[in-house]
Parts: sequence; structure tokens; C-alpha cells
Amino acid sequence: MENFSGLMNYFDDKDMAVSSILSEEELQAFQQEKKTIHVKRGDLLLEENHAPNGVYYIISGTAKLFKVGFTGKEQIIRFIKEGDLIGYRSILSGENFGSSVTAIEDLKVDFIPERFFIKLLKNNAELSFEMLTILSRQLGNAADTITTLAQKTVRERLAEILLLLENQLGTDEEGYIKVMLTREEIANLIGTATESTIRLISEFKNDGLIDVHGRKLKITNRNMIHKLAHV
Repeated sequence: MENFSGLMNYFDDKDMAVSSILSEEELQAFQQEKKTIHVKRGDLLLEENHAPNGVYYIISGTAKLFKVGFTGKEQIIRFIKEGDLIGYRSILSGENFGSSVTAIEDLKVDFIPERFFIKLLKNNAELSFEMLTILSRQLGNAADTITTLAQKTVRERLAEILLLLENQLGTDEEGYIKVMLTREEIANLIGTATESTIRLISEFKNDGLIDVHGRKLKITNRNMIHKLAHV
């Protein structure tokens, strides 16, 4: 996978294939302890400030992890995808969930109870090391994202987020990115007002950089988008 900087790190976490780092005995116990749940598009999986009782392993689907500011405005922190484990930071820190997770598309998720997850960490050094690796990477990604938001223009950030979405989620048979975000959600990602995002998307379309069909976006001039994003 091509390594982009800044906003690209929203998706840069290494997938953690649970089955590959558990012993046969642990895997059997995992199969008994886990509970598979389904979350429909638009529904909450985790809610900010609620106490955790386990962690969630994403089998399929995409979700957004976000916080709500004091003004009531949503701020997307990163995206969650197949292979991601979420909720562990709150378990390890003994704190309530620091953010919420909402399904962008239908999710299939394995719920792992807190007591069993903690037991696995204590008994499986490879799993513990994997968790340390993921936490360390997320700290670095947060620093990169802050730098990007501070130093790039809104136009540059929009170009970068379009590349991020296409790179990680892929495109459909017509070349449109396989996610439909509202203009407000895109505005939250690039750190600007919704009105500015609507204007920028229109400018990108008029300049021949993208094609727009409702909420669907397609990059039509990849070279210019790359140059604009400085990646």
C-alpha cells in the first residue's frame, strides 16, 4: 500500500488478524466467548462517555470514529474498517469511551468480553505486543494529522482526503469511491465549514478534478489531485 502522510494516517493502522496470533486453545476459547453482532448503516456501535464492557473486532463494513464538541458539532477522528479492533484503549485505561463509532455501511462485528480480552493480553505476549504497536502508531498518526491540519490549505486537505478514501475503500465499477459521506462529514474530515466544502467540491468538479453524483465522488484527474495534495 502506498504510504501517504498526514490525513492518510486515518487508515494507516495495521489490520490485526485475531486468528493468526492466538494459540489453538485460545482460538477455541475465543470462538466460545465472542458474540457476533450486526449494526445497520447509521446506527451507533459505541457511544462516547459510556462505560466499556468489551472490545469489538470488525469482520466487515466501514464506520467512522468521532467526537462531539461543546458546540454539538461532530469531529471525525478516523475511519474503522475490516480487521480493526476498537474499544481497547478504554479497557486498558479504565476510562469511559472517549469517542463514538457509527456505521457508515452495515457492520458485522465480533464482540469480545472485557474479562476474556484482559486474560488474553496477560497470557499472550504476541497479542500484547501487537496492542502496543497499534497504540504507538496511533499516537504518531495523531501528531501527523495535527501537522497536516495546521499547515495545509483546505483545498490541499480535500485533495488528500479524496486520495485516502479511494486508496483504502476502493472504487465501484464506475470508478466512484465506495463510501457516501455527507458534505458535513467531509467538512469535519478536512477541518472547515460545510459551506466551504460544498464550494470546494463544486470547484474541483468544474476544474475537471472529480466527478460528482449525489454523495458519490470519483477522481477524474489523479495527477492533479496528487500534486494538489503534495503526496
